[in-house]
Amino acid sequence: MEENKLFLILVGTFVAGVGSVLIAGFLTLTLFSKLGDNFLSLAAGTLLATAFLSLLPEAFRQEQNSSFLMGWLLLGLVIFFILSKVNLYHHGHEHNQSYDKEIQLKESYGSNVGKSWPILIIGDAVHAFGDGVLIASAFFAGTNIGIMATLSVLIHEIPHHVADIAVVRERSKSNVKAMKIVCYAGSFAIFGGISGFFFLEVFSEALAILLVLSASSFIYVSLADLIPQLEKKLKPAAIAYQLIWLLLGIVSIALVSHLHHH
Repeated sequence: MEENKLFLILVGTFVAGVGSVLIAGFLTLTLFSKLGDNFLSLAAGTLLATAFLSLLPEAFRQEQNSSFLMGWLLLGLVIFFILSKVNLYHHGHEHNQSYDKEIQLKESYGSNVGKSWPILIIGDAVHAFGDGVLIASAFFAGTNIGIMATLSVLIHEIPHHVADIAVVRERSKSNVKAMKIVCYAGSFAIFGGISGFFFLEVFSEALAILLVLSASSFIYVSLADLIPQLEKKLKPAAIAYQLIWLLLGIVSIALVSHLHHH
């Protein structure tokens, strides 16, 4: 009986974690392959909406101490800021020639798109791990509930992973590499499911913190990486397109979150 439950959890977390990335990759490479910079606006709106409309409300439903969670949110932002600075410091000291250093730094600051994708992937992995714990707990409640939770997470994660792939692809310039990296992050749902199966009580208590830390990574990447890039001077028509795609990302997450909670 326990073996069957573990098998269902493994299948459910694989479908929700990796399957959502594969579907998002298909959408990215087909329907949205020619959107260009509009993808960045969509990604910014999607990540911000995921943090504020999905992850944080879910965390506050599980943990009533708002000051405690807000402290973790602030700590997460500081941690990801430090990680970003360490990455830039290392990046600027890879060359021996001072001229090369200057050029490299100019390129880094001149094109912020995708600069913080490792932070995004860390947050995505934490988020996927939390999803795995949620799916495991749902299967403990019943097979039907577990299946519904798996489908809910699958649908919920697709627009979010579309944003992930867009951000990573901007830096890697490779669709295949972007897919692989985001798939690695999504696979952490499987580890979350296994951990939930064996240590459900322990990880259920820490789930609210995992959700908040994941939200802090999405907020940091959106505000420190994507939004500044979208602030460059453009014609009114181009600004309108940016706003439309930003709002589209927010609305898509809002609708999926509404369905998810019902």
